Amino acid sequence: RLRRLDRIARPSPIGAGPGRRVCCGDDRPWKGEASRAGGRGAATGLAGHVQAERVEAPIGPCRHLPVPSIHGEPPVVQPRATYLKIYREEPPEAAEPRLEDVRSLPALLRAFRQATGWSLCYLPGPQADPPDGLKWSTPANPGEVTPPGHLRLHPVGPNPPADARTAQRLAEAIAGLLGELYEARRAVWQREAELAAGVPLVPHPEEPAQLATRLEATLRAAAQTTGCHAAAVYLLDEATTCLKLRSRWGLPWERFLHPTRPLEDALADLEAMLGHAVVLDARGSPTPWNPPEDYPAAVCLPLATPTTILGTVWFFSDQRRHFSDHDVAVLEIVAGRLASDLERAMLLREGMEGAQLKQQLAVAERLQRNQLPTVQPVVDHWQVGAWMSQRPGPGSAFYDWHALPGGSVAVFVGQAVQPGAAGAIPATTLKAALRAHAEYQDRPTTLLQKANLTLWTGSAGDQLASAVCVAIPALAGPLPYAMAGQVSVIQVRSGHWQSLSGEADFLGQGPQAALVERQIDVPPDHGLVLVTPRLPFDQSQSHGLPAEQLLGSRLAAVAHLEAEQWITACRDLFEADPSGQRAEWAAVVLKRTAP
Repeated sequence: RLRRLDRIARPSPIGAGPGRRVCCGDDRPWKGEASRAGGRGAATGLAGHVQAERVEAPIGPCRHLPVPSIHGEPPVVQPRATYLKIYREEPPEAAEPRLEDVRSLPALLRAFRQATGWSLCYLPGPQADPPDGLKWSTPANPGEVTPPGHLRLHPVGPNPPADARTAQRLAEAIAGLLGELYEARRAVWQREAELAAGVPLVPHPEEPAQLATRLEATLRAAAQTTGCHAAAVYLLDEATTCLKLRSRWGLPWERFLHPTRPLEDALADLEAMLGHAVVLDARGSPTPWNPPEDYPAAVCLPLATPTTILGTVWFFSDQRRHFSDHDVAVLEIVAGRLASDLERAMLLREGMEGAQLKQQLAVAERLQRNQLPTVQPVVDHWQVGAWMSQRPGPGSAFYDWHALPGGSVAVFVGQAVQPGAAGAIPATTLKAALRAHAEYQDRPTTLLQKANLTLWTGSAGDQLASAVCVAIPALAGPLPYAMAGQVSVIQVRSGHWQSLSGEADFLGQGPQAALVERQIDVPPDHGLVLVTPRLPFDQSQSHGLPAEQLLGSRLAAVAHLEAEQWITACRDLFEADPSGQRAEWAAVVLKRTAP
């Protein structure tokens, strides 16, 4: 009976290797030994005489567990220790280009010594501690935070041909050239890596099946190389609360039907996700570390990209064994391969979805631009010019013109409050509403009120827009216009300009909108400029945006030119805006010509 207990609690000679933390826990027999020993926690035939208590050992320095005694006698055997090894993964150091690799550098330094009589030495490393007698030292690349090396200058003999100041100026020039060479090499090194990452991914027709095959083949090769008998990949769910089996080798297919593993109970997985390789050399209690499978030995490694933790990968062995540093290093490389395959699949799926979305946005932008009028309206004594700029993709600004029932021509400029693709639908709805109501209405105010009611009744109240409508009369007379929201209206003549902008409600804000309605007289060689969105009046309050004051001054300087030159002045001003905060603009110019 004592020999049987000795076989169960025999001490293990496994020790701790360098660079790892070793923890001890209690040990219990495995499948075969448990049956021979009469079950877990007690030896057959010693019931009532020997009581083997199970003691939980916390993580810490190695220690032995208490051993049961017989009738108060001291223990005769020591329990076996179960060892947990944790391998810390050090971040890799980038092998950046070095100046000492420049083949012509030694010849340059020798030529400098022969010409000046001063010794110029290149010393690699970020430290710049000059030795005794040093005359001058400068970093090889002053623009870098951590320089790759330094140039040090000191005389060779008592009377060098060149004085210290001349040698120092020449050394500074050489240091500048070396710094530029280092920056150029480093830039080429980075660009080559970026170009390597820019190779387009070509999806396989059966990409999901190919991914499953690659993952299982990688697990099989790694397990067979290191002498393991099973392997499994567990990935986090979207809420990062559970681990789900996603790929396996050597395990039954029914494992895919098992429920997810709560992350809070998977202590070994949590330790691995911190960046460590967790090695269970011999079987211990499942309570502290809770491995997913019942095997004598196992290794748990993290599956992670440089920015995202994906999950863990387990390798199991059905024999008690010791995993060497070489085995762990091989499995770490395989874990990186698995993470790369998973990341590639994710990026491929996102790239394909992004490409499809990009194509759809390009089609929507093309359709939206094709709906803009390309032929200027023919109105006696009037010149009309228009221009629009928007971000890539559908935009929220538009301009249009349409013939009214009374013979006048209505000119519209509008923009949705939401920029980009989010404002494309309200802008298209407003444009269609204005054209539809212009078939039977000829007053600008009535047109905007009808369009406002259309936007308000056809949305949840979130499709707001600004617009200005001008009716060019067929005969001579005042020019009526109405505006809603944030729109700039500027009257221009040679050398002078005047802002006609006003405060008004947005379209779609309610069933009735408070609009600005006016009539102005436009003499010959005068004009009206309609711009959306509204420009700040004062340049100091515009935060770098083109202001009404600046735009009015530029247009007043070219007021004697044609309407197309007015539009060119607007476009040059908007495109020269350094802020780039508003890339969507629409402008229409109405210039009265001499009869």
